[in-house]
Amino acid sequence: MAVAQPPAATNGTALARLVDQAAHRALDEFQSEKLTAAQFAVTLVDLRDGQHPAQASFLGDVPIYPASVIKLFYLAAAHRWLEDGRLRDTPELQRALHDMIVDSSNDATAYVVDVLTGTTSGPELPDNEIKVWFEQRNAVNRYFASLGYTGINANKKPWGDGPYGRETQAIKLFEPKRNMLTTDATARLLTEIATGQCVSAAHSAEMMALLSRDPATIDSDPDNQAKFTGPALPRGAKLWSKAGWTSTARHDAAYVELPGGAKFVLVVFTTDHANQREIIRSIAKTIVEGIGATK
Repeated sequence: MAVAQPPAATNGTALARLVDQAAHRALDEFQSEKLTAAQFAVTLVDLRDGQHPAQASFLGDVPIYPASVIKLFYLAAAHRWLEDGRLRDTPELQRALHDMIVDSSNDATAYVVDVLTGTTSGPELPDNEIKVWFEQRNAVNRYFASLGYTGINANKKPWGDGPYGRETQAIKLFEPKRNMLTTDATARLLTEIATGQCVSAAHSAEMMALLSRDPATIDSDPDNQAKFTGPALPRGAKLWSKAGWTSTARHDAAYVELPGGAKFVLVVFTTDHANQREIIRSIAKTIVEGIGATK
């Protein structure tokens, strides 16, 4: 299968102006919250012309701590390797992939990382063994680097209470110390998943089924993954996404189909404003309002 290419940059076009408008509107709207231009990044991919997707971004090439959006990369790697015969498909792996994406479970993600890299957490290792362990842990990074992805690091398990043992040992010995993503890289991957470019149609459908959200969902949880970009969408819109948040970060990678026919990928990362849930919604609302006017 041919390696999918990232969408062409469109700086100076109507799409770029729309992204710039969304960014500056957010800066104005959240001025009282001291939002700065360095605290968020946006990438928009217009997919109305499936053969020639257009892309524009605001700080889209800046590496940022990705929160749970990193799980999208583990999902894609797992399906690629299942298709290539590098992984054995099991009910437990399928359960973990489901829980990693649908429930954003960190325990499930740790299992998937072990399966992908052949590593396990545990007590510290002798120096020669931790080097081998760390080389194995970078398997996902090597895969995406082979496809031309830049600005990402995907070799750390997510955790709630902090790393222990060899996980801590690796952080002390090796750089980089954290998972990182750019909104550009994330938008590229979600575009490839949504358009069936990175794996077969069957595996793409499996991933999209896990990413499907109901933007009209009624749920008391304000951090439900459908409630990041979802509230900005009109009735009848369809949403697929992987959202994530921590005490300092709030991110969403969303593929949207609007009732009028527009199709787009929108990725928004925010830092130091995790409690301002409306920032992502504000940016998405501007994009939804303007996407129909861009050519």
